[in-house]
Amino acid sequence: MIASDFSTVRPEVFLSLYAMLALVVFVYSGKDKHAALSIWLTSGVFLLLAAIIGLSSAPGTNSFNGMFVDDNFARFAKVVILLSAATVLVMGQDYAAKHDMLKFEYPLLVALSVVGMMVMVSAGSLLTLYMGLELQSLALYVIAAFRRDSAKSTEAGLKYFVLGALSSGLLLYGASLVYGFAGTVEFAGIMQATQGGDLSMGLLLGLVFVISGMAFKVSAAPFHMWAPDVYEGAPTPVTAFFATAPKMAAMGLFARVVHDAFGGVIGEWQQVVAVLSVVSMFLGAVAAIGQGDIKRLMAYSSIAHMGFALMGLASGTAFGVQAMMVYMAIYVTMNIGMFAFILTMERDGRPVSDIASLHMYSKKEPLKALCVAALMFSMAGVPPLVGFFGKFYVLRAAYEANMAWLAVAGVVASVIGAFYYIRIVYFMYFGEAGEPLDANPVRRLHIILVISAALMIAGTFFSLFGIETLAQIAADSLAN
Repeated sequence: MIASDFSTVRPEVFLSLYAMLALVVFVYSGKDKHAALSIWLTSGVFLLLAAIIGLSSAPGTNSFNGMFVDDNFARFAKVVILLSAATVLVMGQDYAAKHDMLKFEYPLLVALSVVGMMVMVSAGSLLTLYMGLELQSLALYVIAAFRRDSAKSTEAGLKYFVLGALSSGLLLYGASLVYGFAGTVEFAGIMQATQGGDLSMGLLLGLVFVISGMAFKVSAAPFHMWAPDVYEGAPTPVTAFFATAPKMAAMGLFARVVHDAFGGVIGEWQQVVAVLSVVSMFLGAVAAIGQGDIKRLMAYSSIAHMGFALMGLASGTAFGVQAMMVYMAIYVTMNIGMFAFILTMERDGRPVSDIASLHMYSKKEPLKALCVAALMFSMAGVPPLVGFFGKFYVLRAAYEANMAWLAVAGVVASVIGAFYYIRIVYFMYFGEAGEPLDANPVRRLHIILVISAALMIAGTFFSLFGIETLAQIAADSLAN
């Protein structure tokens, strides 16, 4: 029994052992001398695990008495998490070396946070959920403040820690209420306790608090207040990481909780998630308009995008989960490309993040400007780019779930949000010429930017590279 249980958690155990062993080895063999090796080795381990998990054809299983779930939904989320984490690590190496961030601990902290994310999307119990969430969060608090010579980075780490602790408190309180009124922490047991479709006031309050705690983690409004300051203050490679893998993990956890634990009372949480979706979409769209810092703009953009992802989840259907998974995979790909570009923004050897520095950027770097334009239009949901299909999926899910009002709100928010994406493109092609940015020599950033933009264009002609089918298989294992 124990052996079969451990066979389902092999990737998580392997990654944990790797992180701990690597920590000991690097401490006794030169520490930061091998920091670059640590980054590439950790990225390699991520890619290896992504391949193993992605190629697995094992049936869905519950282990450790239902506390850990290994199904197609978890595998899909884990592959996206691992691939994005590997890419972001490699992207940020040169930035880290230049700004005294190239420490051997950095990739290992990322590895430990990824372990937490993998546990989150496989959680079958409130205990497993909390263990994964805190393992992820504790590592992220540290790397947010990893640039010790920057007051902004330190402030970002502190804000993230304080507000993250608040969200964990809300989630714990909600979990305590659910346990008290359901009599169990297992998702299957909670599902049984709510089978009649009649939630007690205690369970309903617990559900609301749990949703509020998870809304913090996905930076959904009105629980978004940490995102703009943390995105702006954290070192750019860390911000890139925050904008990708943790978002996928948090949305995966969100879907897991509402469908596996409260799938019998969809009507009770559906409207709550729908309200979170609407508020996030409009706040992100409107607040981003006046931003002058591109990292802060990306924070508000992520809030709006999480609103669209929550729209798919709010439908309460298997197709809604599929739409959400497709949307998140596209969102992560777009953000990787965009942050690869932001990492190239330098002037006199110092990182630059003000949008005004992009004036007439196309004259100096026509290819990069074209790639950024493709990513911006994709984020805005302009057809025929892949971002359009992500939004189309979640809008369709809402409409088919008899929530046409939510789909209409999504269309309006998308139109408003298109303004600040198109504004960046306008600056690059028609702005007033100013002091140019440095020509960044880091080739891998250019390659990642080009690949990301190419995927946004080519995906239309190659059926989204099969992501729809994989997301459907994943959704069916969760919501049916």
